[in-house]
Amino acid sequence: MSEQQPDSSQTKCGYVAVIGAPNAGKSTLVNQLVGQKVSIVSPKVQTTRNRIMGIVIKDKAQVILVDTPGLFNASTRLERAMVSAAWGGADEGDMVAYIFDAKKKGPNASDLKAIERLAEIVKTRPVFLLLNKVDAIAKPKLLELAARLNQLCPFTATFMISAMTGDGVEDVLKECIKFLPQGLWLFDEDQITDMPMRLLAAEITREQIFLQLHEEVPYEITVETEVWEQFDNGSVKLQQTIHVTRDHLKSIILGKGGSRLREIGTRARMELETLLETTVHLKLFVRVTEKWKDDPLYYAEWGLDSGA
Repeated sequence: MSEQQPDSSQTKCGYVAVIGAPNAGKSTLVNQLVGQKVSIVSPKVQTTRNRIMGIVIKDKAQVILVDTPGLFNASTRLERAMVSAAWGGADEGDMVAYIFDAKKKGPNASDLKAIERLAEIVKTRPVFLLLNKVDAIAKPKLLELAARLNQLCPFTATFMISAMTGDGVEDVLKECIKFLPQGLWLFDEDQITDMPMRLLAAEITREQIFLQLHEEVPYEITVETEVWEQFDNGSVKLQQTIHVTRDHLKSIILGKGGSRLREIGTRARMELETLLETTVHLKLFVRVTEKWKDDPLYYAEWGLDSGA
């Protein structure tokens, strides 16, 4: 615990599970509140695969935001593990922030199923509705959408936000703090996430792959940080392997003469240097690992249930 932590009789601490459909803006919101990237973001849905904690301190409260995978109709083993992780976060949180993309015409079948479950959760804990991307929607339509969703579930409070710009997110944080239980902080005051840096580094490289190739590369990739070496001058040497399931995916990621892989590495290295505030030497390899999604060790490393 930090030596500067306030007296425990004055402090609050608790978990806020951030859930919603793929691409609703969960990771963007968590990064916005933390003030630094702790969860990757890309135009590709289902980018977040596991529960990631972002830690925010405001006044004498420590808010632990749990960014979760998107809620959708899962079919594969990995997808089922991801959805299970999302609901696990909701079940364990002191409260739930449900993000809904306001640009959608209304809730689809998957949304309705999620809201039905939230209607049960709200009986025991606060559940907030966050209508996101409201800067692109006329106010009358927003009010109509908010009323419709509140008919389906008696949300504790409703907020209209833009996770991208930060509009309205401070109000969400203040409301969460009202419901936090009193108690000791669980993390040091300078800690912003519970994710080990080697895993976060792997996520940043995976983000770059999606940002540059999201139309060409499906979900059958993962990134593993195999070497993390820190030198006396503070610089870091990283060696990562990008695992793909098929040869043609390897060719896409490599690009002509390895040009695409170099661009992915350059962008990831720059992001990592900003995050780590030091020089980073990053070396990337691409390997065909056909059954990585069936490896229990992968699920264990990322905190997923391989039997979900």
